[in-house]
This record gives sequence, C-alpha cells and structure tokens, in this order.
Amino acid sequence: MSEGPHITDADVDEYQRDGATVVRGAVSSEWQERLAAAIERDIAEPGPFDHSYDVEGGRFHGNLRVWQNDPDFAAFCLDGPPVAIARRFVDASHLNLLYDQLFVKEAGANHPTRWHNDQPYWPVSGRDVISIWVALDPTTAENGRLEFVRGSHEWDRWFQPESFGPNNGASAYERNPAYETIPDIEADRDAYDIVSWDLEPGDVYVFSAMTLHFAAGNATANRRRRGYTVRYCGDDVRYDPRVGTSTPVHVPGKVAGDLLDSEQCPVVYSAT
Repeated sequence: MSEGPHITDADVDEYQRDGATVVRGAVSSEWQERLAAAIERDIAEPGPFDHSYDVEGGRFHGNLRVWQNDPDFAAFCLDGPPVAIARRFVDASHLNLLYDQLFVKEAGANHPTRWHNDQPYWPVSGRDVISIWVALDPTTAENGRLEFVRGSHEWDRWFQPESFGPNNGASAYERNPAYETIPDIEADRDAYDIVSWDLEPGDVYVFSAMTLHFAAGNATANRRRRGYTVRYCGDDVRYDPRVGTSTPVHVPGKVAGDLLDSEQCPVVYSAT
C-alpha cells in the first residue's frame, strides 16, 4: 500500500465532529496524471454503469465501478492513497472498497448536483462508510465545488433518493417509506451551517456517507471540474439491500447482514 498524506489529529477531529474535512496535497502529480488519463479512456469508451447526460451549455460524464474496467483506477482504489486516508479517518481493523465513481462537469455544464446524503442510495448499514473525493482541476464555487451541511451526519435522517440528471427531482428510485423527503436546503441556505473548501488538483474532500452535500453546476466557459470518488466501509458495515437502493451497487450473492467481502467489494486492509 502506498504511503498516505500527512493527516493531523485535528483533521480527524473535524471529520468526526462535522462530517467533512479536506486534506491538501493528498494525491501526487503522478497519480493525478494516471487518473486523468483513465478518465479520458472512460469518457471515450464508457463502462457499463455510465450515467452521463447533456445539459444546456455542456455535458456531465458520470460512471461508477470504473475500477473494474481500468488498471489505473484499480491500483488507486486497492493500493493507492485513498486506502491510507480511509484508514486514518475510520478506526477499523477491516476495510472494504464499496465502489468508485466519476463526476466530470465539463465547462458550461451549469447543472447542480442536488442536496442529498449518500447512504440512503447504497445497500449498506453502519456508520463506518467514508467517501474520498479527489480533485483533478482547480475546484471553486464557479465550477462546482462541494458544499456540506456541518454536523448533518449525526442527524440520523435518511432522505429519499432522487435523480441527479436533467429531470432533477423526478425520482428514479423506488420510494422507501422509512425515508423522508429532503427539505429545500438551497432555498433556505441561511438556516443551515454550510461549509466548503476550494481545492487544488490533488486535494481531497473526506466526508461521511450520511453528510448532506451539494455541488453547483459548472458556470465557467473554459474550465472542467473532474472529480473522482472512492468509497470504503469499515468494521460495523453490513450488506443491507433496502427498498430504493441503487441497483448497480448491489452485490450478487449477498443477503442482508452479510459482510461485504467479495470480488465486487474486496478487502483493501485487514489487521489480521
């Protein structure tokens, strides 16, 4: 496993308290080049879980489980910097890769990513679920940096999954009666403690799967916003294929309560 970036106790405390933090310079220039080339390969020949779409002014390229189709994505997810980052932020003796995902907002793709928390979309239960979002471009308010509601990972509120595409808000997910409709945070921003950071290439956001987050569209005329996210699960996580979860993230052969260990969700770290 490659050596991870310097992460302080204050960084870990911020993640645990607020549900999100940033680690500067987490991904080397060599890794950035490898990821950038792999992204272009996926754009040219998308893998099976492509969920790209055109919007007025530009294009969004999204795909998931891309590590299974490209050796550079695989090396990054299985033995790269995010494994060490996840180990630092999640106190676990056992880590699984859940999946990875691309979020490329081309210049002019001025379409927001709606407010949501991730875990309602995923067939897992447990608190030790973490996302590591890698910036491949300077990422600011103008081209779609992520914003987070501070402390929302502790609300224990599960919001109904909804579509992120051009029909933003028209749900493609089966309704789960245990979930609630998300409030209109964007229309009432002052009521929430919203935090964000600009990123340089190689910086990462680290956030809990239960933290509410959002990204504006890319309003720039000549600047991309390439984001690549890797998600990991720790000791308390179990398979939980609830109603309304994302089918591409389901793990064949697993039933509720199982550990994730599988070809699709490999163990990336074990203390034993």
